[in-house]
Amino acid sequence: MANKVKTIGVLTSGGDAPGMNAAIRSVVRTALAAGLNVKGIKRGYAGLLDEDIVDMDTKSVADILQRGGTILYTARCLEFKEPEVQKRGAEILRKHGIDGLVVIGGDGSFQGASKLAALGINTVGLPGTIDLDIACTEYTIGFDTAVNTAMEAIDKVRDTSTSHERCSIIEVMGRQAGYIALWCGIANGAEDILMVEKYDHDEQRIINNILDKKKLGKKHHIIINAEGVGDSYGMAERIEKATGIETRATIIGHIQRGGSPTCKDRVYASAMGAKAVDLLCEGATNRVVGYRDGEFIDYDIQEALQMTKGIDEYMYEISKSYLSATEEKLILGYRQQYEKYIQHIEIEYQALVNQINEEVTMFKTLLALVFDGPENQKLEASVAVAISAGVQEEKLLKNRAERDAFFIAE
Repeated sequence: MANKVKTIGVLTSGGDAPGMNAAIRSVVRTALAAGLNVKGIKRGYAGLLDEDIVDMDTKSVADILQRGGTILYTARCLEFKEPEVQKRGAEILRKHGIDGLVVIGGDGSFQGASKLAALGINTVGLPGTIDLDIACTEYTIGFDTAVNTAMEAIDKVRDTSTSHERCSIIEVMGRQAGYIALWCGIANGAEDILMVEKYDHDEQRIINNILDKKKLGKKHHIIINAEGVGDSYGMAERIEKATGIETRATIIGHIQRGGSPTCKDRVYASAMGAKAVDLLCEGATNRVVGYRDGEFIDYDIQEALQMTKGIDEYMYEISKSYLSATEEKLILGYRQQYEKYIQHIEIEYQALVNQINEEVTMFKTLLALVFDGPENQKLEASVAVAISAGVQEEKLLKNRAERDAFFIAE
């Protein structure tokens, strides 16, 4: 165990995420309640190197729970990967009396925190990313807000897509992880979900799916596309050309990072912030807080970074069955009905051809008698022609009735 701390620093690093402010607030208030000093480091590791460090108290974190983004600002700092730069960062922390550090960010941010821990700075990481792609935890700060923001945006696109009977490709964030795409695909009832982990780049399958559902009378088609798959505009052009259905691409973009955090993000981020301070007060270092099986837990950072995480196979199967099982059954039924109809028409057509040939032969015989036969045969032939015409009309009506009955039964 490392030495207990007296002054805690807190920074946010990498991409921002709704709920980071709740975590910052929790760190500050929990630390102050424990009798510790707190300092905020602005703009992540880049701000640390620039010594952009401020004292924090309860007023510093007043009225920030409901705010998106991060009041400490954030930045990416590739320079911090260099060992000499890491040493300078540790020296700056000591210069400002910071002996404990809470880092809110993703895997890259945790790498930096682990390096500082090796240099004697007690560190704890909090998972802050909308992508839900940190392997050691089932929850990351910001995901819940981001996925709800995307879901609401997709609902709105569906409204206009339905009105115009379009196909809509909606691109959500997730460069290396498809969790937002998967969750929105299920929540929004998308017809297709494209994720970096699962997409096989078979556009013809998507096109066939669109055409099959159009035959069922579906007026619109929603495709959720993860950022890592990309090419939404190009895909829209190709689909429109292949299907003849107007197809639009919409990239939701950075609105998924912003906005007031959901209740879950506020509460879970607050719990994680308090857990980080508790760990530092116990003298722990090189830890990352996670959430698993209903509990807030912690792991060694290096152990956590070695973990892997893929798309939940059960959730993926749910998305496929939920989205297409019933419709595939309908499509199969449609195809079977169509084949049965074609078979019926062919049989009916052949029967009519045979009937017409017989009638033509009979009419030729009757007409010959009408014009060339004796008087009594002419009269009989005229009556036969009239009777035959009535029979033909009756058969036509019967054939129509049989055809209508067939389609009603189907």
